[in-house]
Amino acid sequence: MSHTYSTLIGWNKCEIINLKLTTFFTNMKKTIWMVFVLIFVLGLSHNALSQEEEEEVFARAKKGSTAFKFNKEVRYATVGLSFNSFNYFGDLAPRPGKISTDLSFTKVGVGLVGNYRVGSRVFLRGAFTFGSLQGDDFESADPKEEDSSDRYARNLQFRNRIYELSATASVDLFRNRGFFVRRAPFTPYIFGGLAVFHHNPKAKVPELDFEGKSLSNAGEWVALQPLGTEGQNSKNSDIKPYRKIQISVPFGFGVRAKLNHNFDLAFEVGYRLLFFDYLDDVSTAMPNYGDLDSDLARTLSGRAAERNAVVSGDPRDAAILATLDQSVTSYTGSDGRTYSVVSDNNIGAQRGDKNDNDQYIVTSIHLTYVLGSSFRRPKVR
Repeated sequence: MSHTYSTLIGWNKCEIINLKLTTFFTNMKKTIWMVFVLIFVLGLSHNALSQEEEEEVFARAKKGSTAFKFNKEVRYATVGLSFNSFNYFGDLAPRPGKISTDLSFTKVGVGLVGNYRVGSRVFLRGAFTFGSLQGDDFESADPKEEDSSDRYARNLQFRNRIYELSATASVDLFRNRGFFVRRAPFTPYIFGGLAVFHHNPKAKVPELDFEGKSLSNAGEWVALQPLGTEGQNSKNSDIKPYRKIQISVPFGFGVRAKLNHNFDLAFEVGYRLLFFDYLDDVSTAMPNYGDLDSDLARTLSGRAAERNAVVSGDPRDAAILATLDQSVTSYTGSDGRTYSVVSDNNIGAQRGDKNDNDQYIVTSIHLTYVLGSSFRRPKVR
């Protein structure tokens, strides 16, 4: 999205910082692809070990057999590209439950990864990972099933881009005390660590607001956090605005295969344990509309009365809408204004489950290149 100077004048510091972060991450994605091309070209142009060098490496690695101790001489680093898929678990999943997700919303992403071997089984890893998450009650929830019809009636949706920096340690099942060429043809491994990530949930603006009036920015994807859709910006609410930068605990398992002396290919599944519940901007209950700052915030806070799905434009289930139409009530908001809403948008109606934090899973394929993989003979003394 382009922004003119006149638009920036009215921005606050958080909005300017967010614009800078978006620009940074966009440039980072371009850099990732450039690094991948560089790694690929480097791998193609790298000369394999000569027969004499290979025999010497194997002889030195084999010397001492199991008595050989891991030392600094056999440490090495790898760098590479990751291809990732993201899956979301949260309040907009098809059904209640920690393992419910909509596989049709699987999103792909890329990343950079670097590993450093510090032990016969242990690697330290740093990674930058980019990807997207998405949820939509209209697409995921079945209006005919009892445990998901209420989610269909709620009719919320979001998308969220994730930019993650992580530091983890992995432990191989198979030990390698020798040089890089002696690494196992394949080995399973487990990993765990700490990550920090930036997120910014957004929703698509419908054509009409909650009162049936036209919206000038219909069709745009707008950030939800500044709107405070659950009353976070109100002095009447004890709910605080959530942060766009969060921490997580990544852990999981994988298997790594040796393609040749220089390249490894790994497949892994990593779970992200989160400590907050606003990855989808949904957590507690419907707020008092008078506590919200704008009609846009009110419209995106409660979407049960919308006739069509905002993303696809398809009509919603007529039976669900008829039930909601029969339960329209009015109340005077905290701002003194009268609001007419359907039951699912009424004050205190369940919007999410604050006792069950959101999570996501990253499934990855890593292609890595061994750095400094040219053989060096020991100095003659």
